[in-house]
Amino acid sequence: MKKVAVVDYGMGNLRSVTQAVMHVAKGTGVEVVWARTPQEVMDAERVVLPGQGGMRDCMRELHESSMFDAVMHAAAHKPLMGVCVGMQMLLDHSAELDTPCLGLIPGEVVKFDLAGQTQPDGSRYKVPQMGWNQVWQTGESRHPVWGGVPDGAYFYFVHSYYAQPSDARHSVGETDYGQRFSCAIARDNIFATQFHPEKSAEHGLALYRNFLHWNP
Repeated sequence: MKKVAVVDYGMGNLRSVTQAVMHVAKGTGVEVVWARTPQEVMDAERVVLPGQGGMRDCMRELHESSMFDAVMHAAAHKPLMGVCVGMQMLLDHSAELDTPCLGLIPGEVVKFDLAGQTQPDGSRYKVPQMGWNQVWQTGESRHPVWGGVPDGAYFYFVHSYYAQPSDARHSVGETDYGQRFSCAIARDNIFATQFHPEKSAEHGLALYRNFLHWNP
């Protein structure tokens, strides 16, 4: 039986992510594992890396949980999907407490600087961005994980920092919040989103469903 592992390294919205992936896996022959050991990650055909909270805490817990090597192996050899801080961790460095990240996709994680800017309704932009926003699919061609998801669909965000990939080709989704920023990144066998698919109703479930069947 094919397996997908949701990595439990002590940080992340594990229960809701796991439940969402289990929901879309029903009847597909794919087993969803809440992975608490490196071996469970190694045994999986594909891997979901969630993240929630502070970047420094997430990186520390990933190292101290003994999951680091298994996650890096997965990123090199099998489909991997990062979610929220799990996406930010894939880049080189975060401005949040000057934290080195995994270096899997070249780029930086920076904080929103929206002081003094107002939204179309006259209200000030708040940081973190919290709530629903539209996502515009970008890149030279539509990424397969977007399959069946309309351009401009709404997804749920909660974040103060965002990704700035060094190579525009690695940005496959963008959102406007006081500025245009990358909210989905991809490279080879890696796909990741700043927003939470598990909190984004049917379009979010579609992304998890597509990821289960994506063959990069």
